[in-house]
Amino acid sequence: MSVPPPIIAPSILAADFSRLAEEARAVEGAADWLHVDVMDNHFVPNLTIGLPVVQSLIKTTTLPFDVHLMIEAPERWSIGYAEAGAYNVTFHVEATDDPVALAKSLRAAGSRAGLAIDRGTPVEPYLELLPHFDTLLIMTIKAGFGGQAFLPEMLDKVRTARRHASSGHLELRVEVDGGIAADTIEAAADAGADAFVAGTAVYGAADPAAAIRALRQAVSR
Repeated sequence: MSVPPPIIAPSILAADFSRLAEEARAVEGAADWLHVDVMDNHFVPNLTIGLPVVQSLIKTTTLPFDVHLMIEAPERWSIGYAEAGAYNVTFHVEATDDPVALAKSLRAAGSRAGLAIDRGTPVEPYLELLPHFDTLLIMTIKAGFGGQAFLPEMLDKVRTARRHASSGHLELRVEVDGGIAADTIEAAADAGADAFVAGTAVYGAADPAAAIRALRQAVSR
């Protein structure tokens, strides 16, 4: 099976919220996906943006939207993001009782389905679910806040997931989110990740597009 090229997905959580459309367009041509962190102040202790903002923002850019739902009851809201045109909708395994049913609903609504695993959750109990998903997002920080330091011990989960996906010939993106920057992305790639969410490393740079190109170069090394 051919190895798909790596995905760099800048997170608008680190962008200027007063200029979201401009910030999205600033990474067109450099980024592969635009990562959108939706937080509800219940599942995580922070509040960001929701469906109306995504519905508006998705019309302003050509980038595929990678929506990461850090919310309670994702079955209530997630289909709306798929229907809005999101390319990939990821929800947390800790937030739902039937992740496979929700994945099927998301695919039926037109998006790809992603499963997210938070810092304190082991990956092993969920490996058998992975054929139902397109993306496995492994948090390399504690979900809920941007700007945290990368936790290298989380890469054991990445290695486990990649081994499982490879042995089962699964076409699965293993995505990492949290503290991804020039000094951490190579270790994540070596562990088997092939999709990388970067917030501050991109939107904290003077030239976000150049920062993405530097991250891509680091992965290729």
